[in-house]
Amino acid sequence: MARAIQLSIENVRSGRGGPFGCVIVKDGAIIAEGANQVTLTNDPTAHAEVLAIRQAASKLGSFELNGCELYTSCEPCPMCLGAIYWARLSRVYFGNTAADASKIGFDDSLIYREIAQSHTQRAIPMIQMMREEALAAFRAWQEKPDKIIY
Repeated sequence: MARAIQLSIENVRSGRGGPFGCVIVKDGAIIAEGANQVTLTNDPTAHAEVLAIRQAASKLGSFELNGCELYTSCEPCPMCLGAIYWARLSRVYFGNTAADASKIGFDDSLIYREIAQSHTQRAIPMIQMMREEALAAFRAWQEKPDKIIY
């Protein structure tokens, strides 16, 4: 956790991004780390946790990070939380809370509220279209004998 916090502080002081740092540990050793790079790279997905997950998956050659633990300087946002579950990390440790982040302008509460809304009631309308055509990809997936399940 100390390294994740150090990364978050260094990131602010260097001007590279927001106050968020993350490390991923496997068998007691850091195998990946990341610091927020949203404004540096103009990539809204370049959160510390996502960058660390990408690095760890690449290093381990696997999209599953079973047996790995994630240490992050702040409670993960909804996007990062989703990535954590998809990566199947074993445990998450965090420093600051979502409420702490909200106090300095990083408020995720809108996203949590939006998830609970129906598609048509969201601030960004979600409009379904061409479902039957889109289902062709799902049928192809179901029929694929050599698919890699994830």
